[in-house]
Order: sequence, then structure tokens, then C-alpha cells
Amino acid sequence: MGGCSSQSCHRCFFEYETERMIVVKSKVVGSVFRLIQFLILFYVIGYVCVVQKSYQETDSVISSVTTKVKGTGFTNTSDLGARVWDVADYNIPPQGESSFFVLTNMIVTPNQTQSTCPELPNQSTICMSDSDCLEGSNDVRGNGIQTGLCMNYSETVKTCQVLSWCPLEIDINLPEHALLVAAEDFTVLIKNSVTYPKFNFHKRNILPDVNSSYLKQCEFNRKTDPDCPIFRLKDMVSEAEEDFQTMAIRGGVLGIMIDWNCDLDWPEHYCGPKYSFRRLDNKIPENNVAPGYNFRFAKYYKTTDGRETRTLIKAYGIRFDVIVFGTLSFSVNAVCSWFLLTCTKRRDYYSKHKFTYLDNTDDNAGEPVSY
Repeated sequence: MGGCSSQSCHRCFFEYETERMIVVKSKVVGSVFRLIQFLILFYVIGYVCVVQKSYQETDSVISSVTTKVKGTGFTNTSDLGARVWDVADYNIPPQGESSFFVLTNMIVTPNQTQSTCPELPNQSTICMSDSDCLEGSNDVRGNGIQTGLCMNYSETVKTCQVLSWCPLEIDINLPEHALLVAAEDFTVLIKNSVTYPKFNFHKRNILPDVNSSYLKQCEFNRKTDPDCPIFRLKDMVSEAEEDFQTMAIRGGVLGIMIDWNCDLDWPEHYCGPKYSFRRLDNKIPENNVAPGYNFRFAKYYKTTDGRETRTLIKAYGIRFDVIVFGTLSFSVNAVCSWFLLTCTKRRDYYSKHKFTYLDNTDDNAGEPVSY
């Protein structure tokens, strides 16, 4: 860049300089230049366009899920006797937000009433005399309110008496085999609707050609019946590489993943749900504290003399979480615009009306052009 004297600074200020291009005829330099061009072209076409599809518009899925479980089982235990279990018994609660629970094992404490009984023994409840028990004390990890009395829990152990639902639950005797073994053959109907608001695109996992008679007899099979929305519980657990009866003893959490990744550059019927299954809760052998999945619920009754009683159930089972995800991509407009402006005979005319060119000498420069 040339210098300017103090007398000609005002002229230099209004000058514009441009670079001069020199064409070098060299096989080595030319080959390197073309190689770099090829690599850039390969990256843009191969990775950006084909792999990443960055030329496409995308939208994220909005989804709703409802489920309906069916099946019956039979148990015969000392606490409950012989009984048949239907969906109202083992599907707790009957409706969840994109999830459902199936009871498979349990610890039952029948005939509990509001009364007093000795607390379960631990370091804070074992006592020698009444002075070791604080009346009105409430241990958040205990089972009731202390009365201030020390009572015999067994022939060798004394514990503080509590006001609670008695007899207290003893939850260490979990059955070694799941009580509701028939649960593996239960089925669930999953109804999933998805929306992509940007493209006003709606679809269901129950496809348009599915009718009621088909739903009454179909069962999902990845090879023979991949469009059926009714799933056998054992099959889902097996696809997650788990054994149903082993998982049913202490329970667990299983994810039902529904993938709605779709590309509307292809016909719409190619856009459909893809199902996969995975265990979600922790089952690492080195960290097996509090394994599985369980919770408590009670069934309340009144005796003939009007006294309230209940049966407490510590329920073990499998919680199924339905997880829906996906992205819709669409690029037909972009491809058509490129074809219109590049390959048609009137491309110059279309380009003139598609783009606005500004002229600094035009009084109307910068005003928008309507099409």
C-alpha cells in the first residue's frame, strides 16, 4: 500500500485499492490447490449435505401417550388366600403420565388397626426401661408415635411402644419367586400421537390401515408384525436383554423408546414409529443398595363393629416408561428453489424476482419489494 503525503491525504482518503491476481503455472501448486478444493467439496457434499443434511428444515416432536394393560393372574398365599388378579388389582395407578406399573411381587401385612404395639428393633428403639422412651417422639424413619412405655418385642428384646397401624410391617421376607408369574403374558396397548407444528404434520402409531378386528388378535413382533401397537410384557423385557421372572422379584424400570425421526423428502408412509426397549434403573452388582422398584399402598375396610382396618401391601413390580423422541426434516422447497434458479431456461428471470438488488443512486434503495 503506497503512502500519502500530508498535502494529498484528502485525495488518498477517497481512493480504493484492490489486490492484483497472479496466475502461477505450476503442477505442484496447482495440484495442491485442486486437492484442497476437492476436500472442501467432499466435506460440503458428503458430510454437511448427505450425513448432517444441513440443507433441511427441522422440527421437534410433540407427543401424547396413553396405555391400557390387559391380563389375569392367580395367586394362593397364606395372607391373601386364593385369588384372581385382574387389571384393577395389579395396574397401579390405572393411568400415569406416559408410564404404567405392573405389580409382580408383594409383601402383605393384613388386618392392621390403629392401636399400640412395640416398635421394630433398631439402635434407636431398643430400650431397657420406660425412661429410655420419650413420649410423643416421632422418628421419621420409624413407624409411629412413641407412648413412653418400654415393652417386650420378643423374649430377649425390648423396644419402645408406638401408636401406629399394628401389627407393624416386617418387610424382610420377600418371596424368592415372583408371586404374579403370569404377568409375563400380560399385554399393553400403547396409543401414541405425534405432531410437528412447523409443518402441520400429524401421525399416530396406530396406522390408517389398522382396524378393530386386527387389534383384537395382533401382537407386536419385530419381524412378522412390526406395526402392531400391542406388546407382550415378557417380549419387551427380553428385548432389553433381561429375564422377566428375575426382574419381577424386586421390580425395576423399563424404558419403551418410540423413535419418530422422519424425512419428508421421502413418501409419508415411510414415516413411522421405531420401537426399542432398555432397562433404566440401576442394576450394577457393585452398587446394589436399594435395588429394584417398590412402593406401598393400602386397602381399607370396616369391621362389623365399625372399626377401621386395612391390608398393607408393599408392591414390587416393573414400571414401564414410554419415551417419545424424534425430529422431522423437510428440504423439498430448498431443492426446488435451487433447481429453479440453476437449471431452468428462465433462471435469470426467476432470480431477478427472487432477490432484491440495491442501487445506492436509487432514491428508493432499501425499500422492500413485494412478490
